[in-house]
Amino acid sequence: HPHGVAHGLLNQLQLNRDSLQLLHEKGLVRVEVRRTQPHAKPAHWLAQPELPLNVEQRAAVNAVASGWGQFNAYLLAGITGSGKTEVYLQLIRQCLEAGKQALVLIPEINLGPQTLDRFARRFNARIALLHSAVSDRERLDAWLAARDGEADIVIGTRSALFTPLQNPGLIIVDEEHDASYKQQEGLRYHARDLALVRARQENVPIVLGSATPSLESLHNAHSGRYALLRLTQRAGGAIAPRFLRLDVKSRPLDSGISGPMQQAIGQTLAAGQQVLVFLNRRGFAPTLLCHDCGWLSECPRCDARMTVHQRHGELRCHHCGHVERRPSNCPKCQHVDLRPVGAGTERAEERLALLFPDYPVLRIDRDSTARKDAMAKLLATINKGEPCILIGTQMLAKGHHFPRVTLVSILDADGGLFSADFRASERMAQMIVQVAGRAGRAEEPGKVIIQSHLADHPLLVQLTEQGYFAFAEQALAERRGAGLPPFCHLALLRAEAHKPGQAEGFLDEACSEAELLLNELGLSGIELLGPVPAPMERRAGRYRAQLLLQGNARAPLHRLLTPWLQALEQMPSGRAVRWSLDVDPIDLF
Repeated sequence: HPHGVAHGLLNQLQLNRDSLQLLHEKGLVRVEVRRTQPHAKPAHWLAQPELPLNVEQRAAVNAVASGWGQFNAYLLAGITGSGKTEVYLQLIRQCLEAGKQALVLIPEINLGPQTLDRFARRFNARIALLHSAVSDRERLDAWLAARDGEADIVIGTRSALFTPLQNPGLIIVDEEHDASYKQQEGLRYHARDLALVRARQENVPIVLGSATPSLESLHNAHSGRYALLRLTQRAGGAIAPRFLRLDVKSRPLDSGISGPMQQAIGQTLAAGQQVLVFLNRRGFAPTLLCHDCGWLSECPRCDARMTVHQRHGELRCHHCGHVERRPSNCPKCQHVDLRPVGAGTERAEERLALLFPDYPVLRIDRDSTARKDAMAKLLATINKGEPCILIGTQMLAKGHHFPRVTLVSILDADGGLFSADFRASERMAQMIVQVAGRAGRAEEPGKVIIQSHLADHPLLVQLTEQGYFAFAEQALAERRGAGLPPFCHLALLRAEAHKPGQAEGFLDEACSEAELLLNELGLSGIELLGPVPAPMERRAGRYRAQLLLQGNARAPLHRLLTPWLQALEQMPSGRAVRWSLDVDPIDLF
């Protein structure tokens, strides 16, 4: 065959790969790797006409385009539905016309197909998609095409950042605030921050886009490191959704859904529109309780409770993956009155299907989209535009465009109001605004109902009445007063061991070594906090502890970390534990 035969065609030609492999091993056939000739560049990059830009979008495009060929960082802060994607598309068209490649980072694998589809419809360009769900062969082909300049646009999740580009011209990080850009295992890095480093090295502009920018990015914009581009109007004349805070104190909750919420859902469906119900807890119920003795379904390997998954009759730990069959009677007192406590997406789905039997209820979470193409089928059903109820976790909140959704129901908004993590309120605000942004993106006005036992909490009041940016300014002022990031810099040394006390012993030695180095190097402005047990001390059968380093400035902290890491490598106690150093941790758990 003049161009060789792809593996997929061997069966059609009645050839057996094993037979060919045997012939190869005997030296009777040889394998050659041949690259196909690159395609000619298209005469016209646009496959469909561009949408007209409003004044703010045009200003954003012009601002970035004025800096082609040199490093500049832009924070594109646009409310949900303000047309950030159209700004990206028009910038990419200019990038392609200049003979350059564009790299687009997205936070979730599930956003890959819809992003690819939108880009493929707009451009006569070769687009490579890179994330962990594509096969090794597809990933290699995309990687080689990007390296050799054959792929014009590369779209991918955080690891796509490392894809080599022959002629880079633009980097875009969509939903830059998203925590999934941080790699938490193995090589720890933040793709957004490394994208800035790469853009500086490649000398190309970078656009960080979000409706709810992280406080770190807003601080960088205020201090002049990034140029701030604001989009304050929804594209196409769509109206921003209206917020209603629903106080559910003393109200009966039916699988987490109050009476007024059920009424609002029914009215929206009757009007021929779609409803999005948001609950950031998958499974049927967060725990199983014995009504007689108070036993709770706790994980044997973690300091956490196991979640009830009704459909499979299982108890699952969402931290370590431990699975057990759901018991028929209490393991402690043997009584049979075991009750699921609280509501997850499965329970809400089951109840909504009973309350509204005439309408399909589509659940979108990690469990329902585990199979290949499951997400694409669900999105295809939603995009038909017929009345239905979508229920899901944060997977629904990111970047999706559902034109027929006019009501967003947030079943529990209280989780981030009282947390040990100083970033909890920021994440909760981002989640509420992002999921609210799915409502009213077309002609129909949208409405967002937030169920809360603390409907008058100042944070919720400010967020719903004044918007995310007012909340962000207040949160930045609080962080400045408390000396927390972005006004200080953190490094977290984590350790875990099979035996209690081992991790703390290692961290005690590490702390003493750090104090010695601080004196030797004459460094000031660095505090050592700990060691202390981790907020969840036992996870997956290991006991965990942590030591936090807090510095007023980044340079002294890094001057300490380099020799300290070398000392930690030499410590005998370090060989008995598993330890890691996380600079700029986004999660103190």
